[in-house]
Amino acid sequence: MSLSERIAAARGQAAADLLLTNLQLVNVFSGEVYPTQIAIKDSIIVGVGEGYTAANVVDLGGRYVAPGLIDAHVHIESSMCTPPAFSHAALTHGVTSVITDPHEIANVHGLDGIHFMLDSAAGGVLSMYVMASSCVPATHMETAGATLSAADLQTLLGNPWVLGLAEMMNYPGVVFGDPDVLGKIDAFAGRVLDGHCPGLRGNDLNAYIAAGIASDHECTTVEEAHEKLQKGMVIFIREATNARNLRPLLPLVTPENSRRICFCTDDRQPADLLDDGSIDHMIRVAIAEGGLDPVTAIRMATLNTAEYFRLDDRGAIAPGRRADLIVFSDLRAPRAEQVYCGGALVAQDGALTVDLAPPRVQPLPRSVNIDWDAIDLAIPARGERIRVIGSIPNQLVTDHRVEDARIENGQSVADVARDILKMAVIERHNATGKLGKGFIHGIGLRRGAIAGTVAHDHHNLVVIGADDASMLAAARAVERMGGGLVAVDGERVLAELPLPVGGLMSDRPINEVRAALDRLLDVAGRELGSPLHDPFMAMSFMALEVIPSLKLTDVGLVDVDKFEVVDLFV
Repeated sequence: MSLSERIAAARGQAAADLLLTNLQLVNVFSGEVYPTQIAIKDSIIVGVGEGYTAANVVDLGGRYVAPGLIDAHVHIESSMCTPPAFSHAALTHGVTSVITDPHEIANVHGLDGIHFMLDSAAGGVLSMYVMASSCVPATHMETAGATLSAADLQTLLGNPWVLGLAEMMNYPGVVFGDPDVLGKIDAFAGRVLDGHCPGLRGNDLNAYIAAGIASDHECTTVEEAHEKLQKGMVIFIREATNARNLRPLLPLVTPENSRRICFCTDDRQPADLLDDGSIDHMIRVAIAEGGLDPVTAIRMATLNTAEYFRLDDRGAIAPGRRADLIVFSDLRAPRAEQVYCGGALVAQDGALTVDLAPPRVQPLPRSVNIDWDAIDLAIPARGERIRVIGSIPNQLVTDHRVEDARIENGQSVADVARDILKMAVIERHNATGKLGKGFIHGIGLRRGAIAGTVAHDHHNLVVIGADDASMLAAARAVERMGGGLVAVDGERVLAELPLPVGGLMSDRPINEVRAALDRLLDVAGRELGSPLHDPFMAMSFMALEVIPSLKLTDVGLVDVDKFEVVDLFV
């Protein structure tokens, strides 16, 4: 459609392709809801109002129409699905655009992993924008499968789907002026720079923001988020599978500051995506439990995010905007009944109306390589007190506990009665034999072990268990699958989910992935005793050494507050 044709259609002098009538428009610009019509031509909204004709007229029966929802920050790999399969869950819940940081696959396969994600999404219905992964590896205290320099990341700048630099997790590197970190920031000057700075306050926060970093999705308290808002950051409120920050942060939102707040899901697994939803779920909770005005909540999920990422073609219903729309009946509890992408109906009543057949892409090589001769899970006792990771339900932050060690035959072992389990992180990219060993509280297994190659952000093989035999059997089972998740008891594999794509994603539809994960969660709870909603997701973040306070990588125990490796024994 030429510019002159667009203007003619907007004036009503030429017929539109689609005319939506008998609807209530949710206007995120003016904050109003009112009856009108929407005219669409060649994927673009050409008119809002009366006086239009179209080849196809759809009467929406008085239902509400809002802009398609936008997820401000998501790791698609955490759905354990490739972009086409992830799109199924996103689209049916009204999410028409996502901004993703593919640093999970990048930590395994580098630039090849990022290109795999871009190629997998190419030509798809869901608009998948990418932020270039800033921290591969996250820090020097882990072994990833790749390293991305500023020069590597600059090669992505010519891709129109790449918006800027993804979450800068190495906030100490920013604050203390690490040349490599600053080089990446300089390389993306003028682009959007996302942040990740849990607990950062005061002058160190000033320094981080002064570097040009504009957002944060790691706030866990209103006080922390308020300081960051005061200093000019845009706050992404997160509701992930394991990091549930929405309800605690809703009191932050006021009429005065709501335009500086967006919604994101970060890491969300299949069952939560399919059952609860995505950004739509956050809108419903914000209205029902946070008392937010419905238009304000919808604006936070649409226009705010579009404006932050400079996506001026979407995020609102207005002439010249892309016709990404969500249709629903209840303004106070929006659930997608119809979803339009570029003016085409793509989902209705929770089912897709289009084919999401994945494109043909170059497959990634096998990524699980372990030197088993170097792997010994035993921990000889070198003292009576040990550092223990304290897992906190529904949070990524952990406690740094010091506990009495349970010692048997000169070895420090798990103490199931006190919920102190053994944990190990095995380097799995290059068979180096590196192995970190420690203990964790809060996972709750009474027997057996769980293991997987989903371990943010390096994604080495992580295993937690009540005994060494179960832990070793679990780790070997994961390797045999070429990556994935398992639950074992002794030598017996009880349930498994193969994730052959980088050890992170399945090549199967999301419903199949969900069924296998449901089986794993059932086994972990019913047979192994964990009380957690998702112990596999919890486990995956116990190896992330950029979130306080104590974590375990293949290098060893990391005191995140001191940003250094510490001894297991005190």
